[in-house]
Order: sequence, then C-alpha cells, then structure tokens
Amino acid sequence: MPNLHLADLTAEIEANVRRALFEDVGSGDITAQLIPAERLAKATIITRDEAVICGTAWVDTVFRQLDPRVAVHWQVRDGERVKPNQPLFHLEGPARSLLTGERSALNFLQLLSGVATRAQYLADFVAQTQVKLLDTRKTLPGLRLAQKYAVTCGGCHNHRIGLYDAFLIKENHIAASGGIAQAIAAAHKIAPGKPVEVEVESLEELKEALAAGADIIMLDELSLDDMREAVRLTGGKAKLEASGGINESTLLPIAETGVDYISIGAMTKDVKAVDLSMRLSL
Repeated sequence: MPNLHLADLTAEIEANVRRALFEDVGSGDITAQLIPAERLAKATIITRDEAVICGTAWVDTVFRQLDPRVAVHWQVRDGERVKPNQPLFHLEGPARSLLTGERSALNFLQLLSGVATRAQYLADFVAQTQVKLLDTRKTLPGLRLAQKYAVTCGGCHNHRIGLYDAFLIKENHIAASGGIAQAIAAAHKIAPGKPVEVEVESLEELKEALAAGADIIMLDELSLDDMREAVRLTGGKAKLEASGGINESTLLPIAETGVDYISIGAMTKDVKAVDLSMRLSL
C-alpha cells in the first residue's frame, strides 16, 4: 500500500483544524478579550524533548483559519530531528490571535511529532535490515490520516488506510466464509485488483493461503523458527507480514527472519506527546 503524502491531505487538514478550533474556541475566546484588540506580539515555540517534528501544515492552517494576519516562521521541517530547547517556529501578529490559537496548534504538533518520534525510534531498531515497519488502524478517531502521515515522517510505512482499500482476512472472516481458500476466492471476485491479505496462525494455514493466491500473508504470533520456515516456504510468492505482541525486545529478531513487513499498533496507539512551550513577548 502506498504511503500518504502531505499534498494529498489538504482537505483533511482543513477539516481537522476547523473541528479543533470549533471545539476549543466555540463562540469566542473570552480570556483573550482581556488584551487590547490592537496589541501586537511575538512568540517562540520550543521543544523540551528530543523529537522528530511533524504537523507544520496543521499549525499553519490553525493560524490561517483563525487570523490570516498571523505570520508563522518555521525553523524546522516535518521529519527533522530536534533537540531539547530548540526553537521550532516563531509567530508574529495580534496578541489575541496568538494566544487563542496556541493550544489547537500545539495539540496537533505535539501529537503528530509524538507519533513521528515513536516511529523513528522503532525504525532505528531495524535500520540494518530490509524489513518495512507498518502502522495499523489503531488510531485516534478523526485523526487517522494525520497520524498515518506522521508515521511516514518517522521513517515507517502505511498499511491500509481503512476497510475500503485492501482486504485483511482475519480468523473470524475465515470462519464465516468457510475457509481460507473460499475467503480469498471471494475477495478476488468482489474487488479484483485490490490487495488481498490473510492472517494465518500456523504453517499449514500459510500453505493454504499461498495455494489460494494471497498477495500478503500475516503471520500472527508465530515463533521465530516458524517465521523463518514461512519465509523459506513462501519463496517470494507472496509478501509476509509479522504481527501480534511485537515489542522492542522482539522487533529486531523478527526482522532478521526475512519477513517483508512488521505491523505495530503501538506506533499510533501508545504515543507520548512531545512537550512544547510557547513564550510570548510584546
């Protein structure tokens, strides 16, 4: 499946920001009204953490939607690694607008940078191998495309975006369809050309999936020995993806078995936001 690109997300970013500003500002920022409307200010946003930055377009859109008079001057780009206390961007404009937009802008930047940072951390574990690390659908509702873009900024890759762009036939689908071969045959008939991936829990099921013409086979919690044997049996006839219970201690050994992909839900699900701070000056 292809990775998301920022150029494809324009409408999504506009919608993300519109919802965020409505949620936060509502009928108006009553605290900002304490400041004279004509007062101008500058602000510098720094990171308190080492991080990989992601979310610059969301920040730009927050201030453009809120008040086009605000100028945003970036010192970094998406995908760039930064150090603690490093300035990320500067703001200039009406003081009210800088303060009103601060939380929404930083919420996007801290979350998406957190995802990118986590993805890069995991990618570094397997940098010497050929495996590709994939995200999953375990994302925050309404922010899937944003988080999946952040994954790519951290050097990892996108799995399917949703339930519509590829088949992922799991245990319950197989049971309800009457078997692996029947499920794969039905998938090819329903949507010819869509990738068909099937989950297997044993080498015998792997052989069934290969014989039925699966494009990708997900090895669910197989042992390292069985994964190595799966690579041998498959011989390039399908792509192999390891999944289930993968952590930092098992990531590299799994990558070294020769599988093509490893999917990790924690990449988008268990994320620590990057600590950011805005310093205002009049």
